[in-house]
Amino acid sequence: MKNNSKTPMLIRRIILLLLDSLSIFVSFYASFMIFYNSLLSMQFITYVLPEAVSLWIVTMGIFIFFKLYTSLWQFASVTELMNIILATLWSTFGACIISLVLGLYVPSALYIVYFLLLTLLVGGSRFGYRFVRLYISRHHLFGRNDGAISNVMVVGAGAAGEKIYREISNTPSLNKRVVCFIDDDPAKQGRSIHNITIYGNRYRVVEAVEKLRVDEIYIALPSVDKKEVADILNICKETKCKLKRLPGMYQFINGEIILNKLKDVEVQDLLGRDPIKVNLNEIMSYVTDRVIMVTGGGGSIGSELCRQIAERNPRQLIIVDIYENNAYDIQMELNKKYPKLDLQVMIASVRDQNKINDLFETYHPDIVYHAAAHKHVPLMEDAPHEAIKNNVFGTLNVAKACDQYHVKKFILISTDKAVNPTNIMGASKRLCEMIVQTFDKKSATEYVAVRFGNVLGSNGSVIPLFKKQIANGGPVTVTHPDIIRYFMTIPEAVSLVLQAGAYAKGGEIFVLDMGKPVKILDMARNLIKLSGFEPDVDIKIEFTGLRPGEKLYEEMLMKEEGMQTTPNKLIHIGKPIDFDSEVFLEELNDLYKVTYDEHSHIKAAVKHIVPTYQYKKEPTSVPRKIKELVEA
Repeated sequence: MKNNSKTPMLIRRIILLLLDSLSIFVSFYASFMIFYNSLLSMQFITYVLPEAVSLWIVTMGIFIFFKLYTSLWQFASVTELMNIILATLWSTFGACIISLVLGLYVPSALYIVYFLLLTLLVGGSRFGYRFVRLYISRHHLFGRNDGAISNVMVVGAGAAGEKIYREISNTPSLNKRVVCFIDDDPAKQGRSIHNITIYGNRYRVVEAVEKLRVDEIYIALPSVDKKEVADILNICKETKCKLKRLPGMYQFINGEIILNKLKDVEVQDLLGRDPIKVNLNEIMSYVTDRVIMVTGGGGSIGSELCRQIAERNPRQLIIVDIYENNAYDIQMELNKKYPKLDLQVMIASVRDQNKINDLFETYHPDIVYHAAAHKHVPLMEDAPHEAIKNNVFGTLNVAKACDQYHVKKFILISTDKAVNPTNIMGASKRLCEMIVQTFDKKSATEYVAVRFGNVLGSNGSVIPLFKKQIANGGPVTVTHPDIIRYFMTIPEAVSLVLQAGAYAKGGEIFVLDMGKPVKILDMARNLIKLSGFEPDVDIKIEFTGLRPGEKLYEEMLMKEEGMQTTPNKLIHIGKPIDFDSEVFLEELNDLYKVTYDEHSHIKAAVKHIVPTYQYKKEPTSVPRKIKELVEA
């Protein structure tokens, strides 16, 4: 296959070599004809043949040096033209030197003619090739049925936008054509790039879309900050056009501005804030050359933890997960990207104390990130025993192992739903935080929890659900028109988790600043518009009512908790609420029996331990103490 793919390239190079050879001899002899204004005799042609042959050898070497046979001439531009001029100039100098060496008298003005002719012929063969390709490309485009062509607007009349235009113009199979540019620079407006008008600024986007029948909008603003891009996208999303954008400056610098590098615009692009930054040196100092274990390492948060930890050169990374498909996916990804990483992937449940102890005894981790948990609120409302078994007693098993095997740090991934919980999932996470605080008092291990809200694009989050519903033609379901949530991207949340671990002294509950809350209804509307549809016209939005245990809004801190700052202003420390640790451990033992006995009043038992837990009580009376449930 490789030989077949190289054959056309080899043929093109041979043709160029033959054309250049012909150009050298024609330029050399034609310069004599023009200079002397007469036809050359065969005797004179034979007389200067040694110089012509020597000049051909020297010039071909010069052309190879200037890479005239390795450039892609369908993309030829000023750079290639400069290379041709420099190459022919050096060829002219070579002709002068060869004449001196051979003792031939040639008038100096003749070399000027030779230089001009050679530049014209060599440049003409290459740029003529580009002109023919471009002509054929445009002829094919305009010769097709207009209904089959997608009209493209490019936002950004800079170098990135121009490159997008060139690729579209040079690739007929894309079946697209650029019909206008948009740019906020007043100096560019009304002018044109390759005869394509710069229609105006962002406020004329809607007008241009309607007038020019635009189907797609490409955002080519690699150096513009996210807030500005978000403002432009909020205008573009009202047009029903398909939106794509260049991911960032990296792709522009590395010459990766090709259409398959453009990505679909997502809802998070409309949030309009710059990526959260962390102090990588702080993270490196405690992760590098350490043995790290991540439970739930195949999940949304766990897998991103593994990616960012692998980047920072741990001595060994151990992934623990009960779901083998997720574990396999992250294993394959990390093995490919970090072939030298000492990676161990273990299929195990955090519920199994013996298995967890065996893993700790085998690998002796320095740091444990505990991300294994059931997190789906409605499902856990219907399966409260499973929520407690996995989240609470799974956490307890790992916390005990950390103490027994002298782990340096234990970091629990918690949630804002643990604050004044109204569902069993949030209450279970509050119990996990209490386990962290209890063990920190009695162990040399530093136990901390990191609490944050929803992450965009995680498994089970609203964005993937909305996308599926839109792809199926709707309706898009929202529980309540006023429901709001805090959002952060998965990489951002994980980087803050890693930095919080660097701040950990033991016993803290770190709270991540998630920014401003977002209305879920607005996210649904925006995603429908980004997909090229009109909300409640093309795709209907239906309100299904709050699900069991669901709040209109989530809180990040309990009222009793104070706020302490850290060097990273986006990471705060909540003051722990005091409780009797010994009593708590006794109540956990009672809760264990209630849970594994599948007692129907398990929520009441949890309420006894977590006073801030509010839930819809069962109609029958319940005991006042957990012991009464155990003894019943």
